[in-house]
Parts: sequence; C-alpha cells; structure tokens
Amino acid sequence: MVTALVGSNKFAMKRRLDERASAFVSKYGDLALEKIDVQESDAQSILDSIQSMPFLSEKKMVILRDLGSNKQAAEQIEQIIYAAGSTTEVVIYETSIDKRTGYFKTLKEKTSLEEHSSLDGRELASWLVEEAKAQGAQLSIGDAFTLIDRIGSDQVRLFNELNKLITYQPKITLNSIELLTDQTPHSRVFDLLDAAFSGDKKRALELYEEQRAQKVEPQAIMAMITWQLHLLAVVKYAGDKPLNSIADDMNMKSFPISKAAGLAVRLGEDKLKNLINDAFIIDWKTKTTPLDLDESIRNYIVTI
Repeated sequence: MVTALVGSNKFAMKRRLDERASAFVSKYGDLALEKIDVQESDAQSILDSIQSMPFLSEKKMVILRDLGSNKQAAEQIEQIIYAAGSTTEVVIYETSIDKRTGYFKTLKEKTSLEEHSSLDGRELASWLVEEAKAQGAQLSIGDAFTLIDRIGSDQVRLFNELNKLITYQPKITLNSIELLTDQTPHSRVFDLLDAAFSGDKKRALELYEEQRAQKVEPQAIMAMITWQLHLLAVVKYAGDKPLNSIADDMNMKSFPISKAAGLAVRLGEDKLKNLINDAFIIDWKTKTTPLDLDESIRNYIVTI
C-alpha cells in the first residue's frame, strides 16, 4: 500500500504522518519504521529498501519525505510504487509539489493520495474552536478570529499559542488573548494600511509609531508595506480566480490572501498603481540618497 500526503498545510500533513507512524509502531514495533533520506539516496537504493523484507516484524513502513526533490527517484516513481509488496506500507510525504508535473499525476492515479490544503480564515477559526474543545477548553468563534488577527495564520504557531492560553485558563477570553499573545509586525502593518485606506490617518500613524517604539526598523516596516501592496495587486488583478487557488499558486496560507481581498475591493487600480510606484521611489531613494526613511514613511502613510 502506498499513501501520498501532499498539500500546502504542513501542520495537518505532519499531524497525519505522525498519526500513521505512531499507530504503525504501536502495532509492529520501532524496528518496523524506516525513514529514508531521499537526498542522500539514489533511486535503486530506495527501491532496494522498499523491496527488502521487514526485520523482526510482520510488516514495515517506509517514509519518503519530499521524494519529488530527488529528480532520479521522481522519474522512477511508478517503479517505486509497484515495489511496495504486501508486507510494506510506503508513505510519500510531499511538502511542496507542482501539480502540473507527471510525478504528481502518477501519485494521484496510483497511490492513496491525501491532499491537505491551507485553511482560510473561517476554517482556521473553526479549527481553533474545535482544538480547544478537544482539550476540554472553551474558545468562542469571535475570539478565535481575534487570535488569528493578532498572530497570523501559521497553524503551528496558532496551535502553540492555543496550548499556552489553555494552560493559563481553560476558558479563553479576549483579555487572556491580549495578555498572553504578541501581535505580529505583519498583522500590525495590515492594520496600519486598513486604517489608512479607511481615512483614519491618525490611527495609521499611531500604529507606525507603535512599531517604531517596539524597535522595528523603518526598513523592515517598509518591506512589510511593500509585501502587503504586492498581495493587494495579486488579488486585484486575479479577476474571478478563487482565493484558495491564488494562495496555492503563491505557496501561501489562504488567510492573508482573504484579508488582502477585503482591502483590494476598496482600492481603485490607479490608486493601487500610485501607491506601488511611490513605495518603489522611496525604496530607490533609500539606496541612492541620504533619505530620512522614518519621515518618508510617515509622509507616505498620510498620502494613502
């Protein structure tokens, strides 16, 4: 049996892999699990490992992580799949895969393929609520969204922060979230742009000064503004393309894309082009002239 775990949701994929491996080891023992370093192995040695009989066990499991990154092995994927006999379970774990390749099509056609896509904002919030419930804790859907807004959409970090909050107090509240979590700079820069686009220049400048007070350098803030503008442009010119598809194309989580989409609808194309052009000019001047970047960013925020 050959299973392929693919997708952009690395948290869900790792959890699924750990579940499979743990259940297998519980039944057949530690010696039944074999992890092959595909970067250090050629296709023939991988085939030999799969075809060899289990050692002191009825069955064995072979885990191949990012097999597609080994060009020689990827070209022989069909032989590798067919090499798995009745005593061997093979798990191919792909953290980055191009769905246009013959390699992916072969996995889809000839293995038990499980695809784990990144969660969008609502899915992430629902997942947090269910994770809290599974641990005997309480988290409202509104507070789940607040947690995501504060720290971002990285599921590993969200999971760790959730565990910290549960340890502090099983009934998670807005107060405990604000007390125990730090808002990420990217999240604050998004809030800055949101305030500026809403016409609240005062709030936007306050958020900028807050970042500076936390020792975030102007260059870093400008880089984050540029990145947010890039996301806005991608979403703006994607037409009717689904947000999940945009996220997959960019190898990103869906949540930042959905947030960018919310801002993009409020911006005309000419305005967005001007903002990007002005940001480019600031970046160019920082590299060619003795520019006061702090003051330039403040002026930039006011003109948004």
